[in-house]
Amino acid sequence: MNDRPHSPIQDPRVNAVIARLQGARQRPSGGGPRSSFNGRDPHAYAELGFSIHPEQGELIYLLCRGLRATRVAEFATSVGMSTLYFAAALRDNGGGTVIGSEIVPAKVEAAKRNLAEAGLANYAEIREGDARKTLRDLGGPVDFVLIDGWPGESGPSLAREVIEIVAPQLLVGGYVMNDNAEPDYLAFIRDPRNGFVSMTLPLKGGTELSLKVK
Repeated sequence: MNDRPHSPIQDPRVNAVIARLQGARQRPSGGGPRSSFNGRDPHAYAELGFSIHPEQGELIYLLCRGLRATRVAEFATSVGMSTLYFAAALRDNGGGTVIGSEIVPAKVEAAKRNLAEAGLANYAEIREGDARKTLRDLGGPVDFVLIDGWPGESGPSLAREVIEIVAPQLLVGGYVMNDNAEPDYLAFIRDPRNGFVSMTLPLKGGTELSLKVK
């Protein structure tokens, strides 16, 4: 059942899995990776899904449909919420692959189960491991990238490190969406010398959407 009747996704199987994941969404009492709960070890949150919200996913779906996207990438996959939106768009475009990266094995398996339940398993490739390695070679240009990774404690953020790896692999005219607004990521994506134009959307407290123009 789709509890968002105006969702652009009309497949009841996909909507049922999204609704289940949204209903089960939970964060630790300390607030998640931005707090001191269990520190910053992603494996400590193996049972918890940190995912985009449906309004972000619906925007991803629409943009990918408009691009006629066939190859996209995401970091991190978590339990597969964002992967479902990407895979649904690629399927409805006629086919393609979403390349996901997830470092926690239990979440890789959960994402695969959720994709299979939604009938979208054939449209996703989940790479287990550190995104700085798994996304270094996407096997060709991609149309869209989601960067929604684990906030670090010090040094360059993972978001900044990953965007520097994937930006050269993104087609001109392609999009990048970022969920956590890491300051060093924003400094990179908003610098015109790096080839993007960017804006902040009022989704989930602030979502950065960027277009590669050169």
